[in-house]
Amino acid sequence: MTDLPPSGTLLALSPHLDDAVFACGRLLASTPGAIVATIFAGRPPQSQPLTDWDRAAGFSPGDDVVGIRREEDRAALDILGAQPRWLNLRDSQYGGADAEEVGKRLRELLSDCRPDTVLIPLGLFHSDHRVVHEAALSLLVPDTPCRWLAYEDALYRRIDGLRDAAIEALKVRGLDPQPVSFRESPQAELRKAGAVACYRSQLRALATPGRPGVADLEAPEAYWQLSPPPRSQP
Repeated sequence: MTDLPPSGTLLALSPHLDDAVFACGRLLASTPGAIVATIFAGRPPQSQPLTDWDRAAGFSPGDDVVGIRREEDRAALDILGAQPRWLNLRDSQYGGADAEEVGKRLRELLSDCRPDTVLIPLGLFHSDHRVVHEAALSLLVPDTPCRWLAYEDALYRRIDGLRDAAIEALKVRGLDPQPVSFRESPQAELRKAGAVACYRSQLRALATPGRPGVADLEAPEAYWQLSPPPRSQP
């Protein structure tokens, strides 16, 4: 199934400061004015030691890690013509946030942005991705006025069986996931490559031994349209 890029306001939910671009950069480049809301974009406590991931990304004790990563995100989204929104929840390496708080913040975000299309991660592998996925689905109600699409989480979709299991779980919930593809605008692939390159710290960490590398970032993007069952009649 091939469709036009979504019309109206597109809101992409990104667990971390890179996920939406890594997974959806070509679609974002084809949909000017999209909003990319990063859920876990909050700073760690000042007393927290540098994490292994942040050390692998090239950061040193005392660096404003999240501030630097936000600037990487801003530069990437500028290339794609998208707008950043950063929530101040902490990701799991900094202590995390529970699903109830994430759901509350997502509800406020949807009310504020009033999107015509919502992009959510399939919720593969990473605990933060799963929390965003579940919190988003809790807000997908019958007769929803906007279009909901799930995107395949870059990098993690390469793990055998994860994508198929996630799609089957959506079917069990009655959401009828259907694959959908979009016509890309000229230069979408090139613009995504430029945007991905902005995340220098994360690309460095991904390339360290024992981590997944970056080959998947050049693979085709994949989306699934979600259709909740209609509201039951009294």
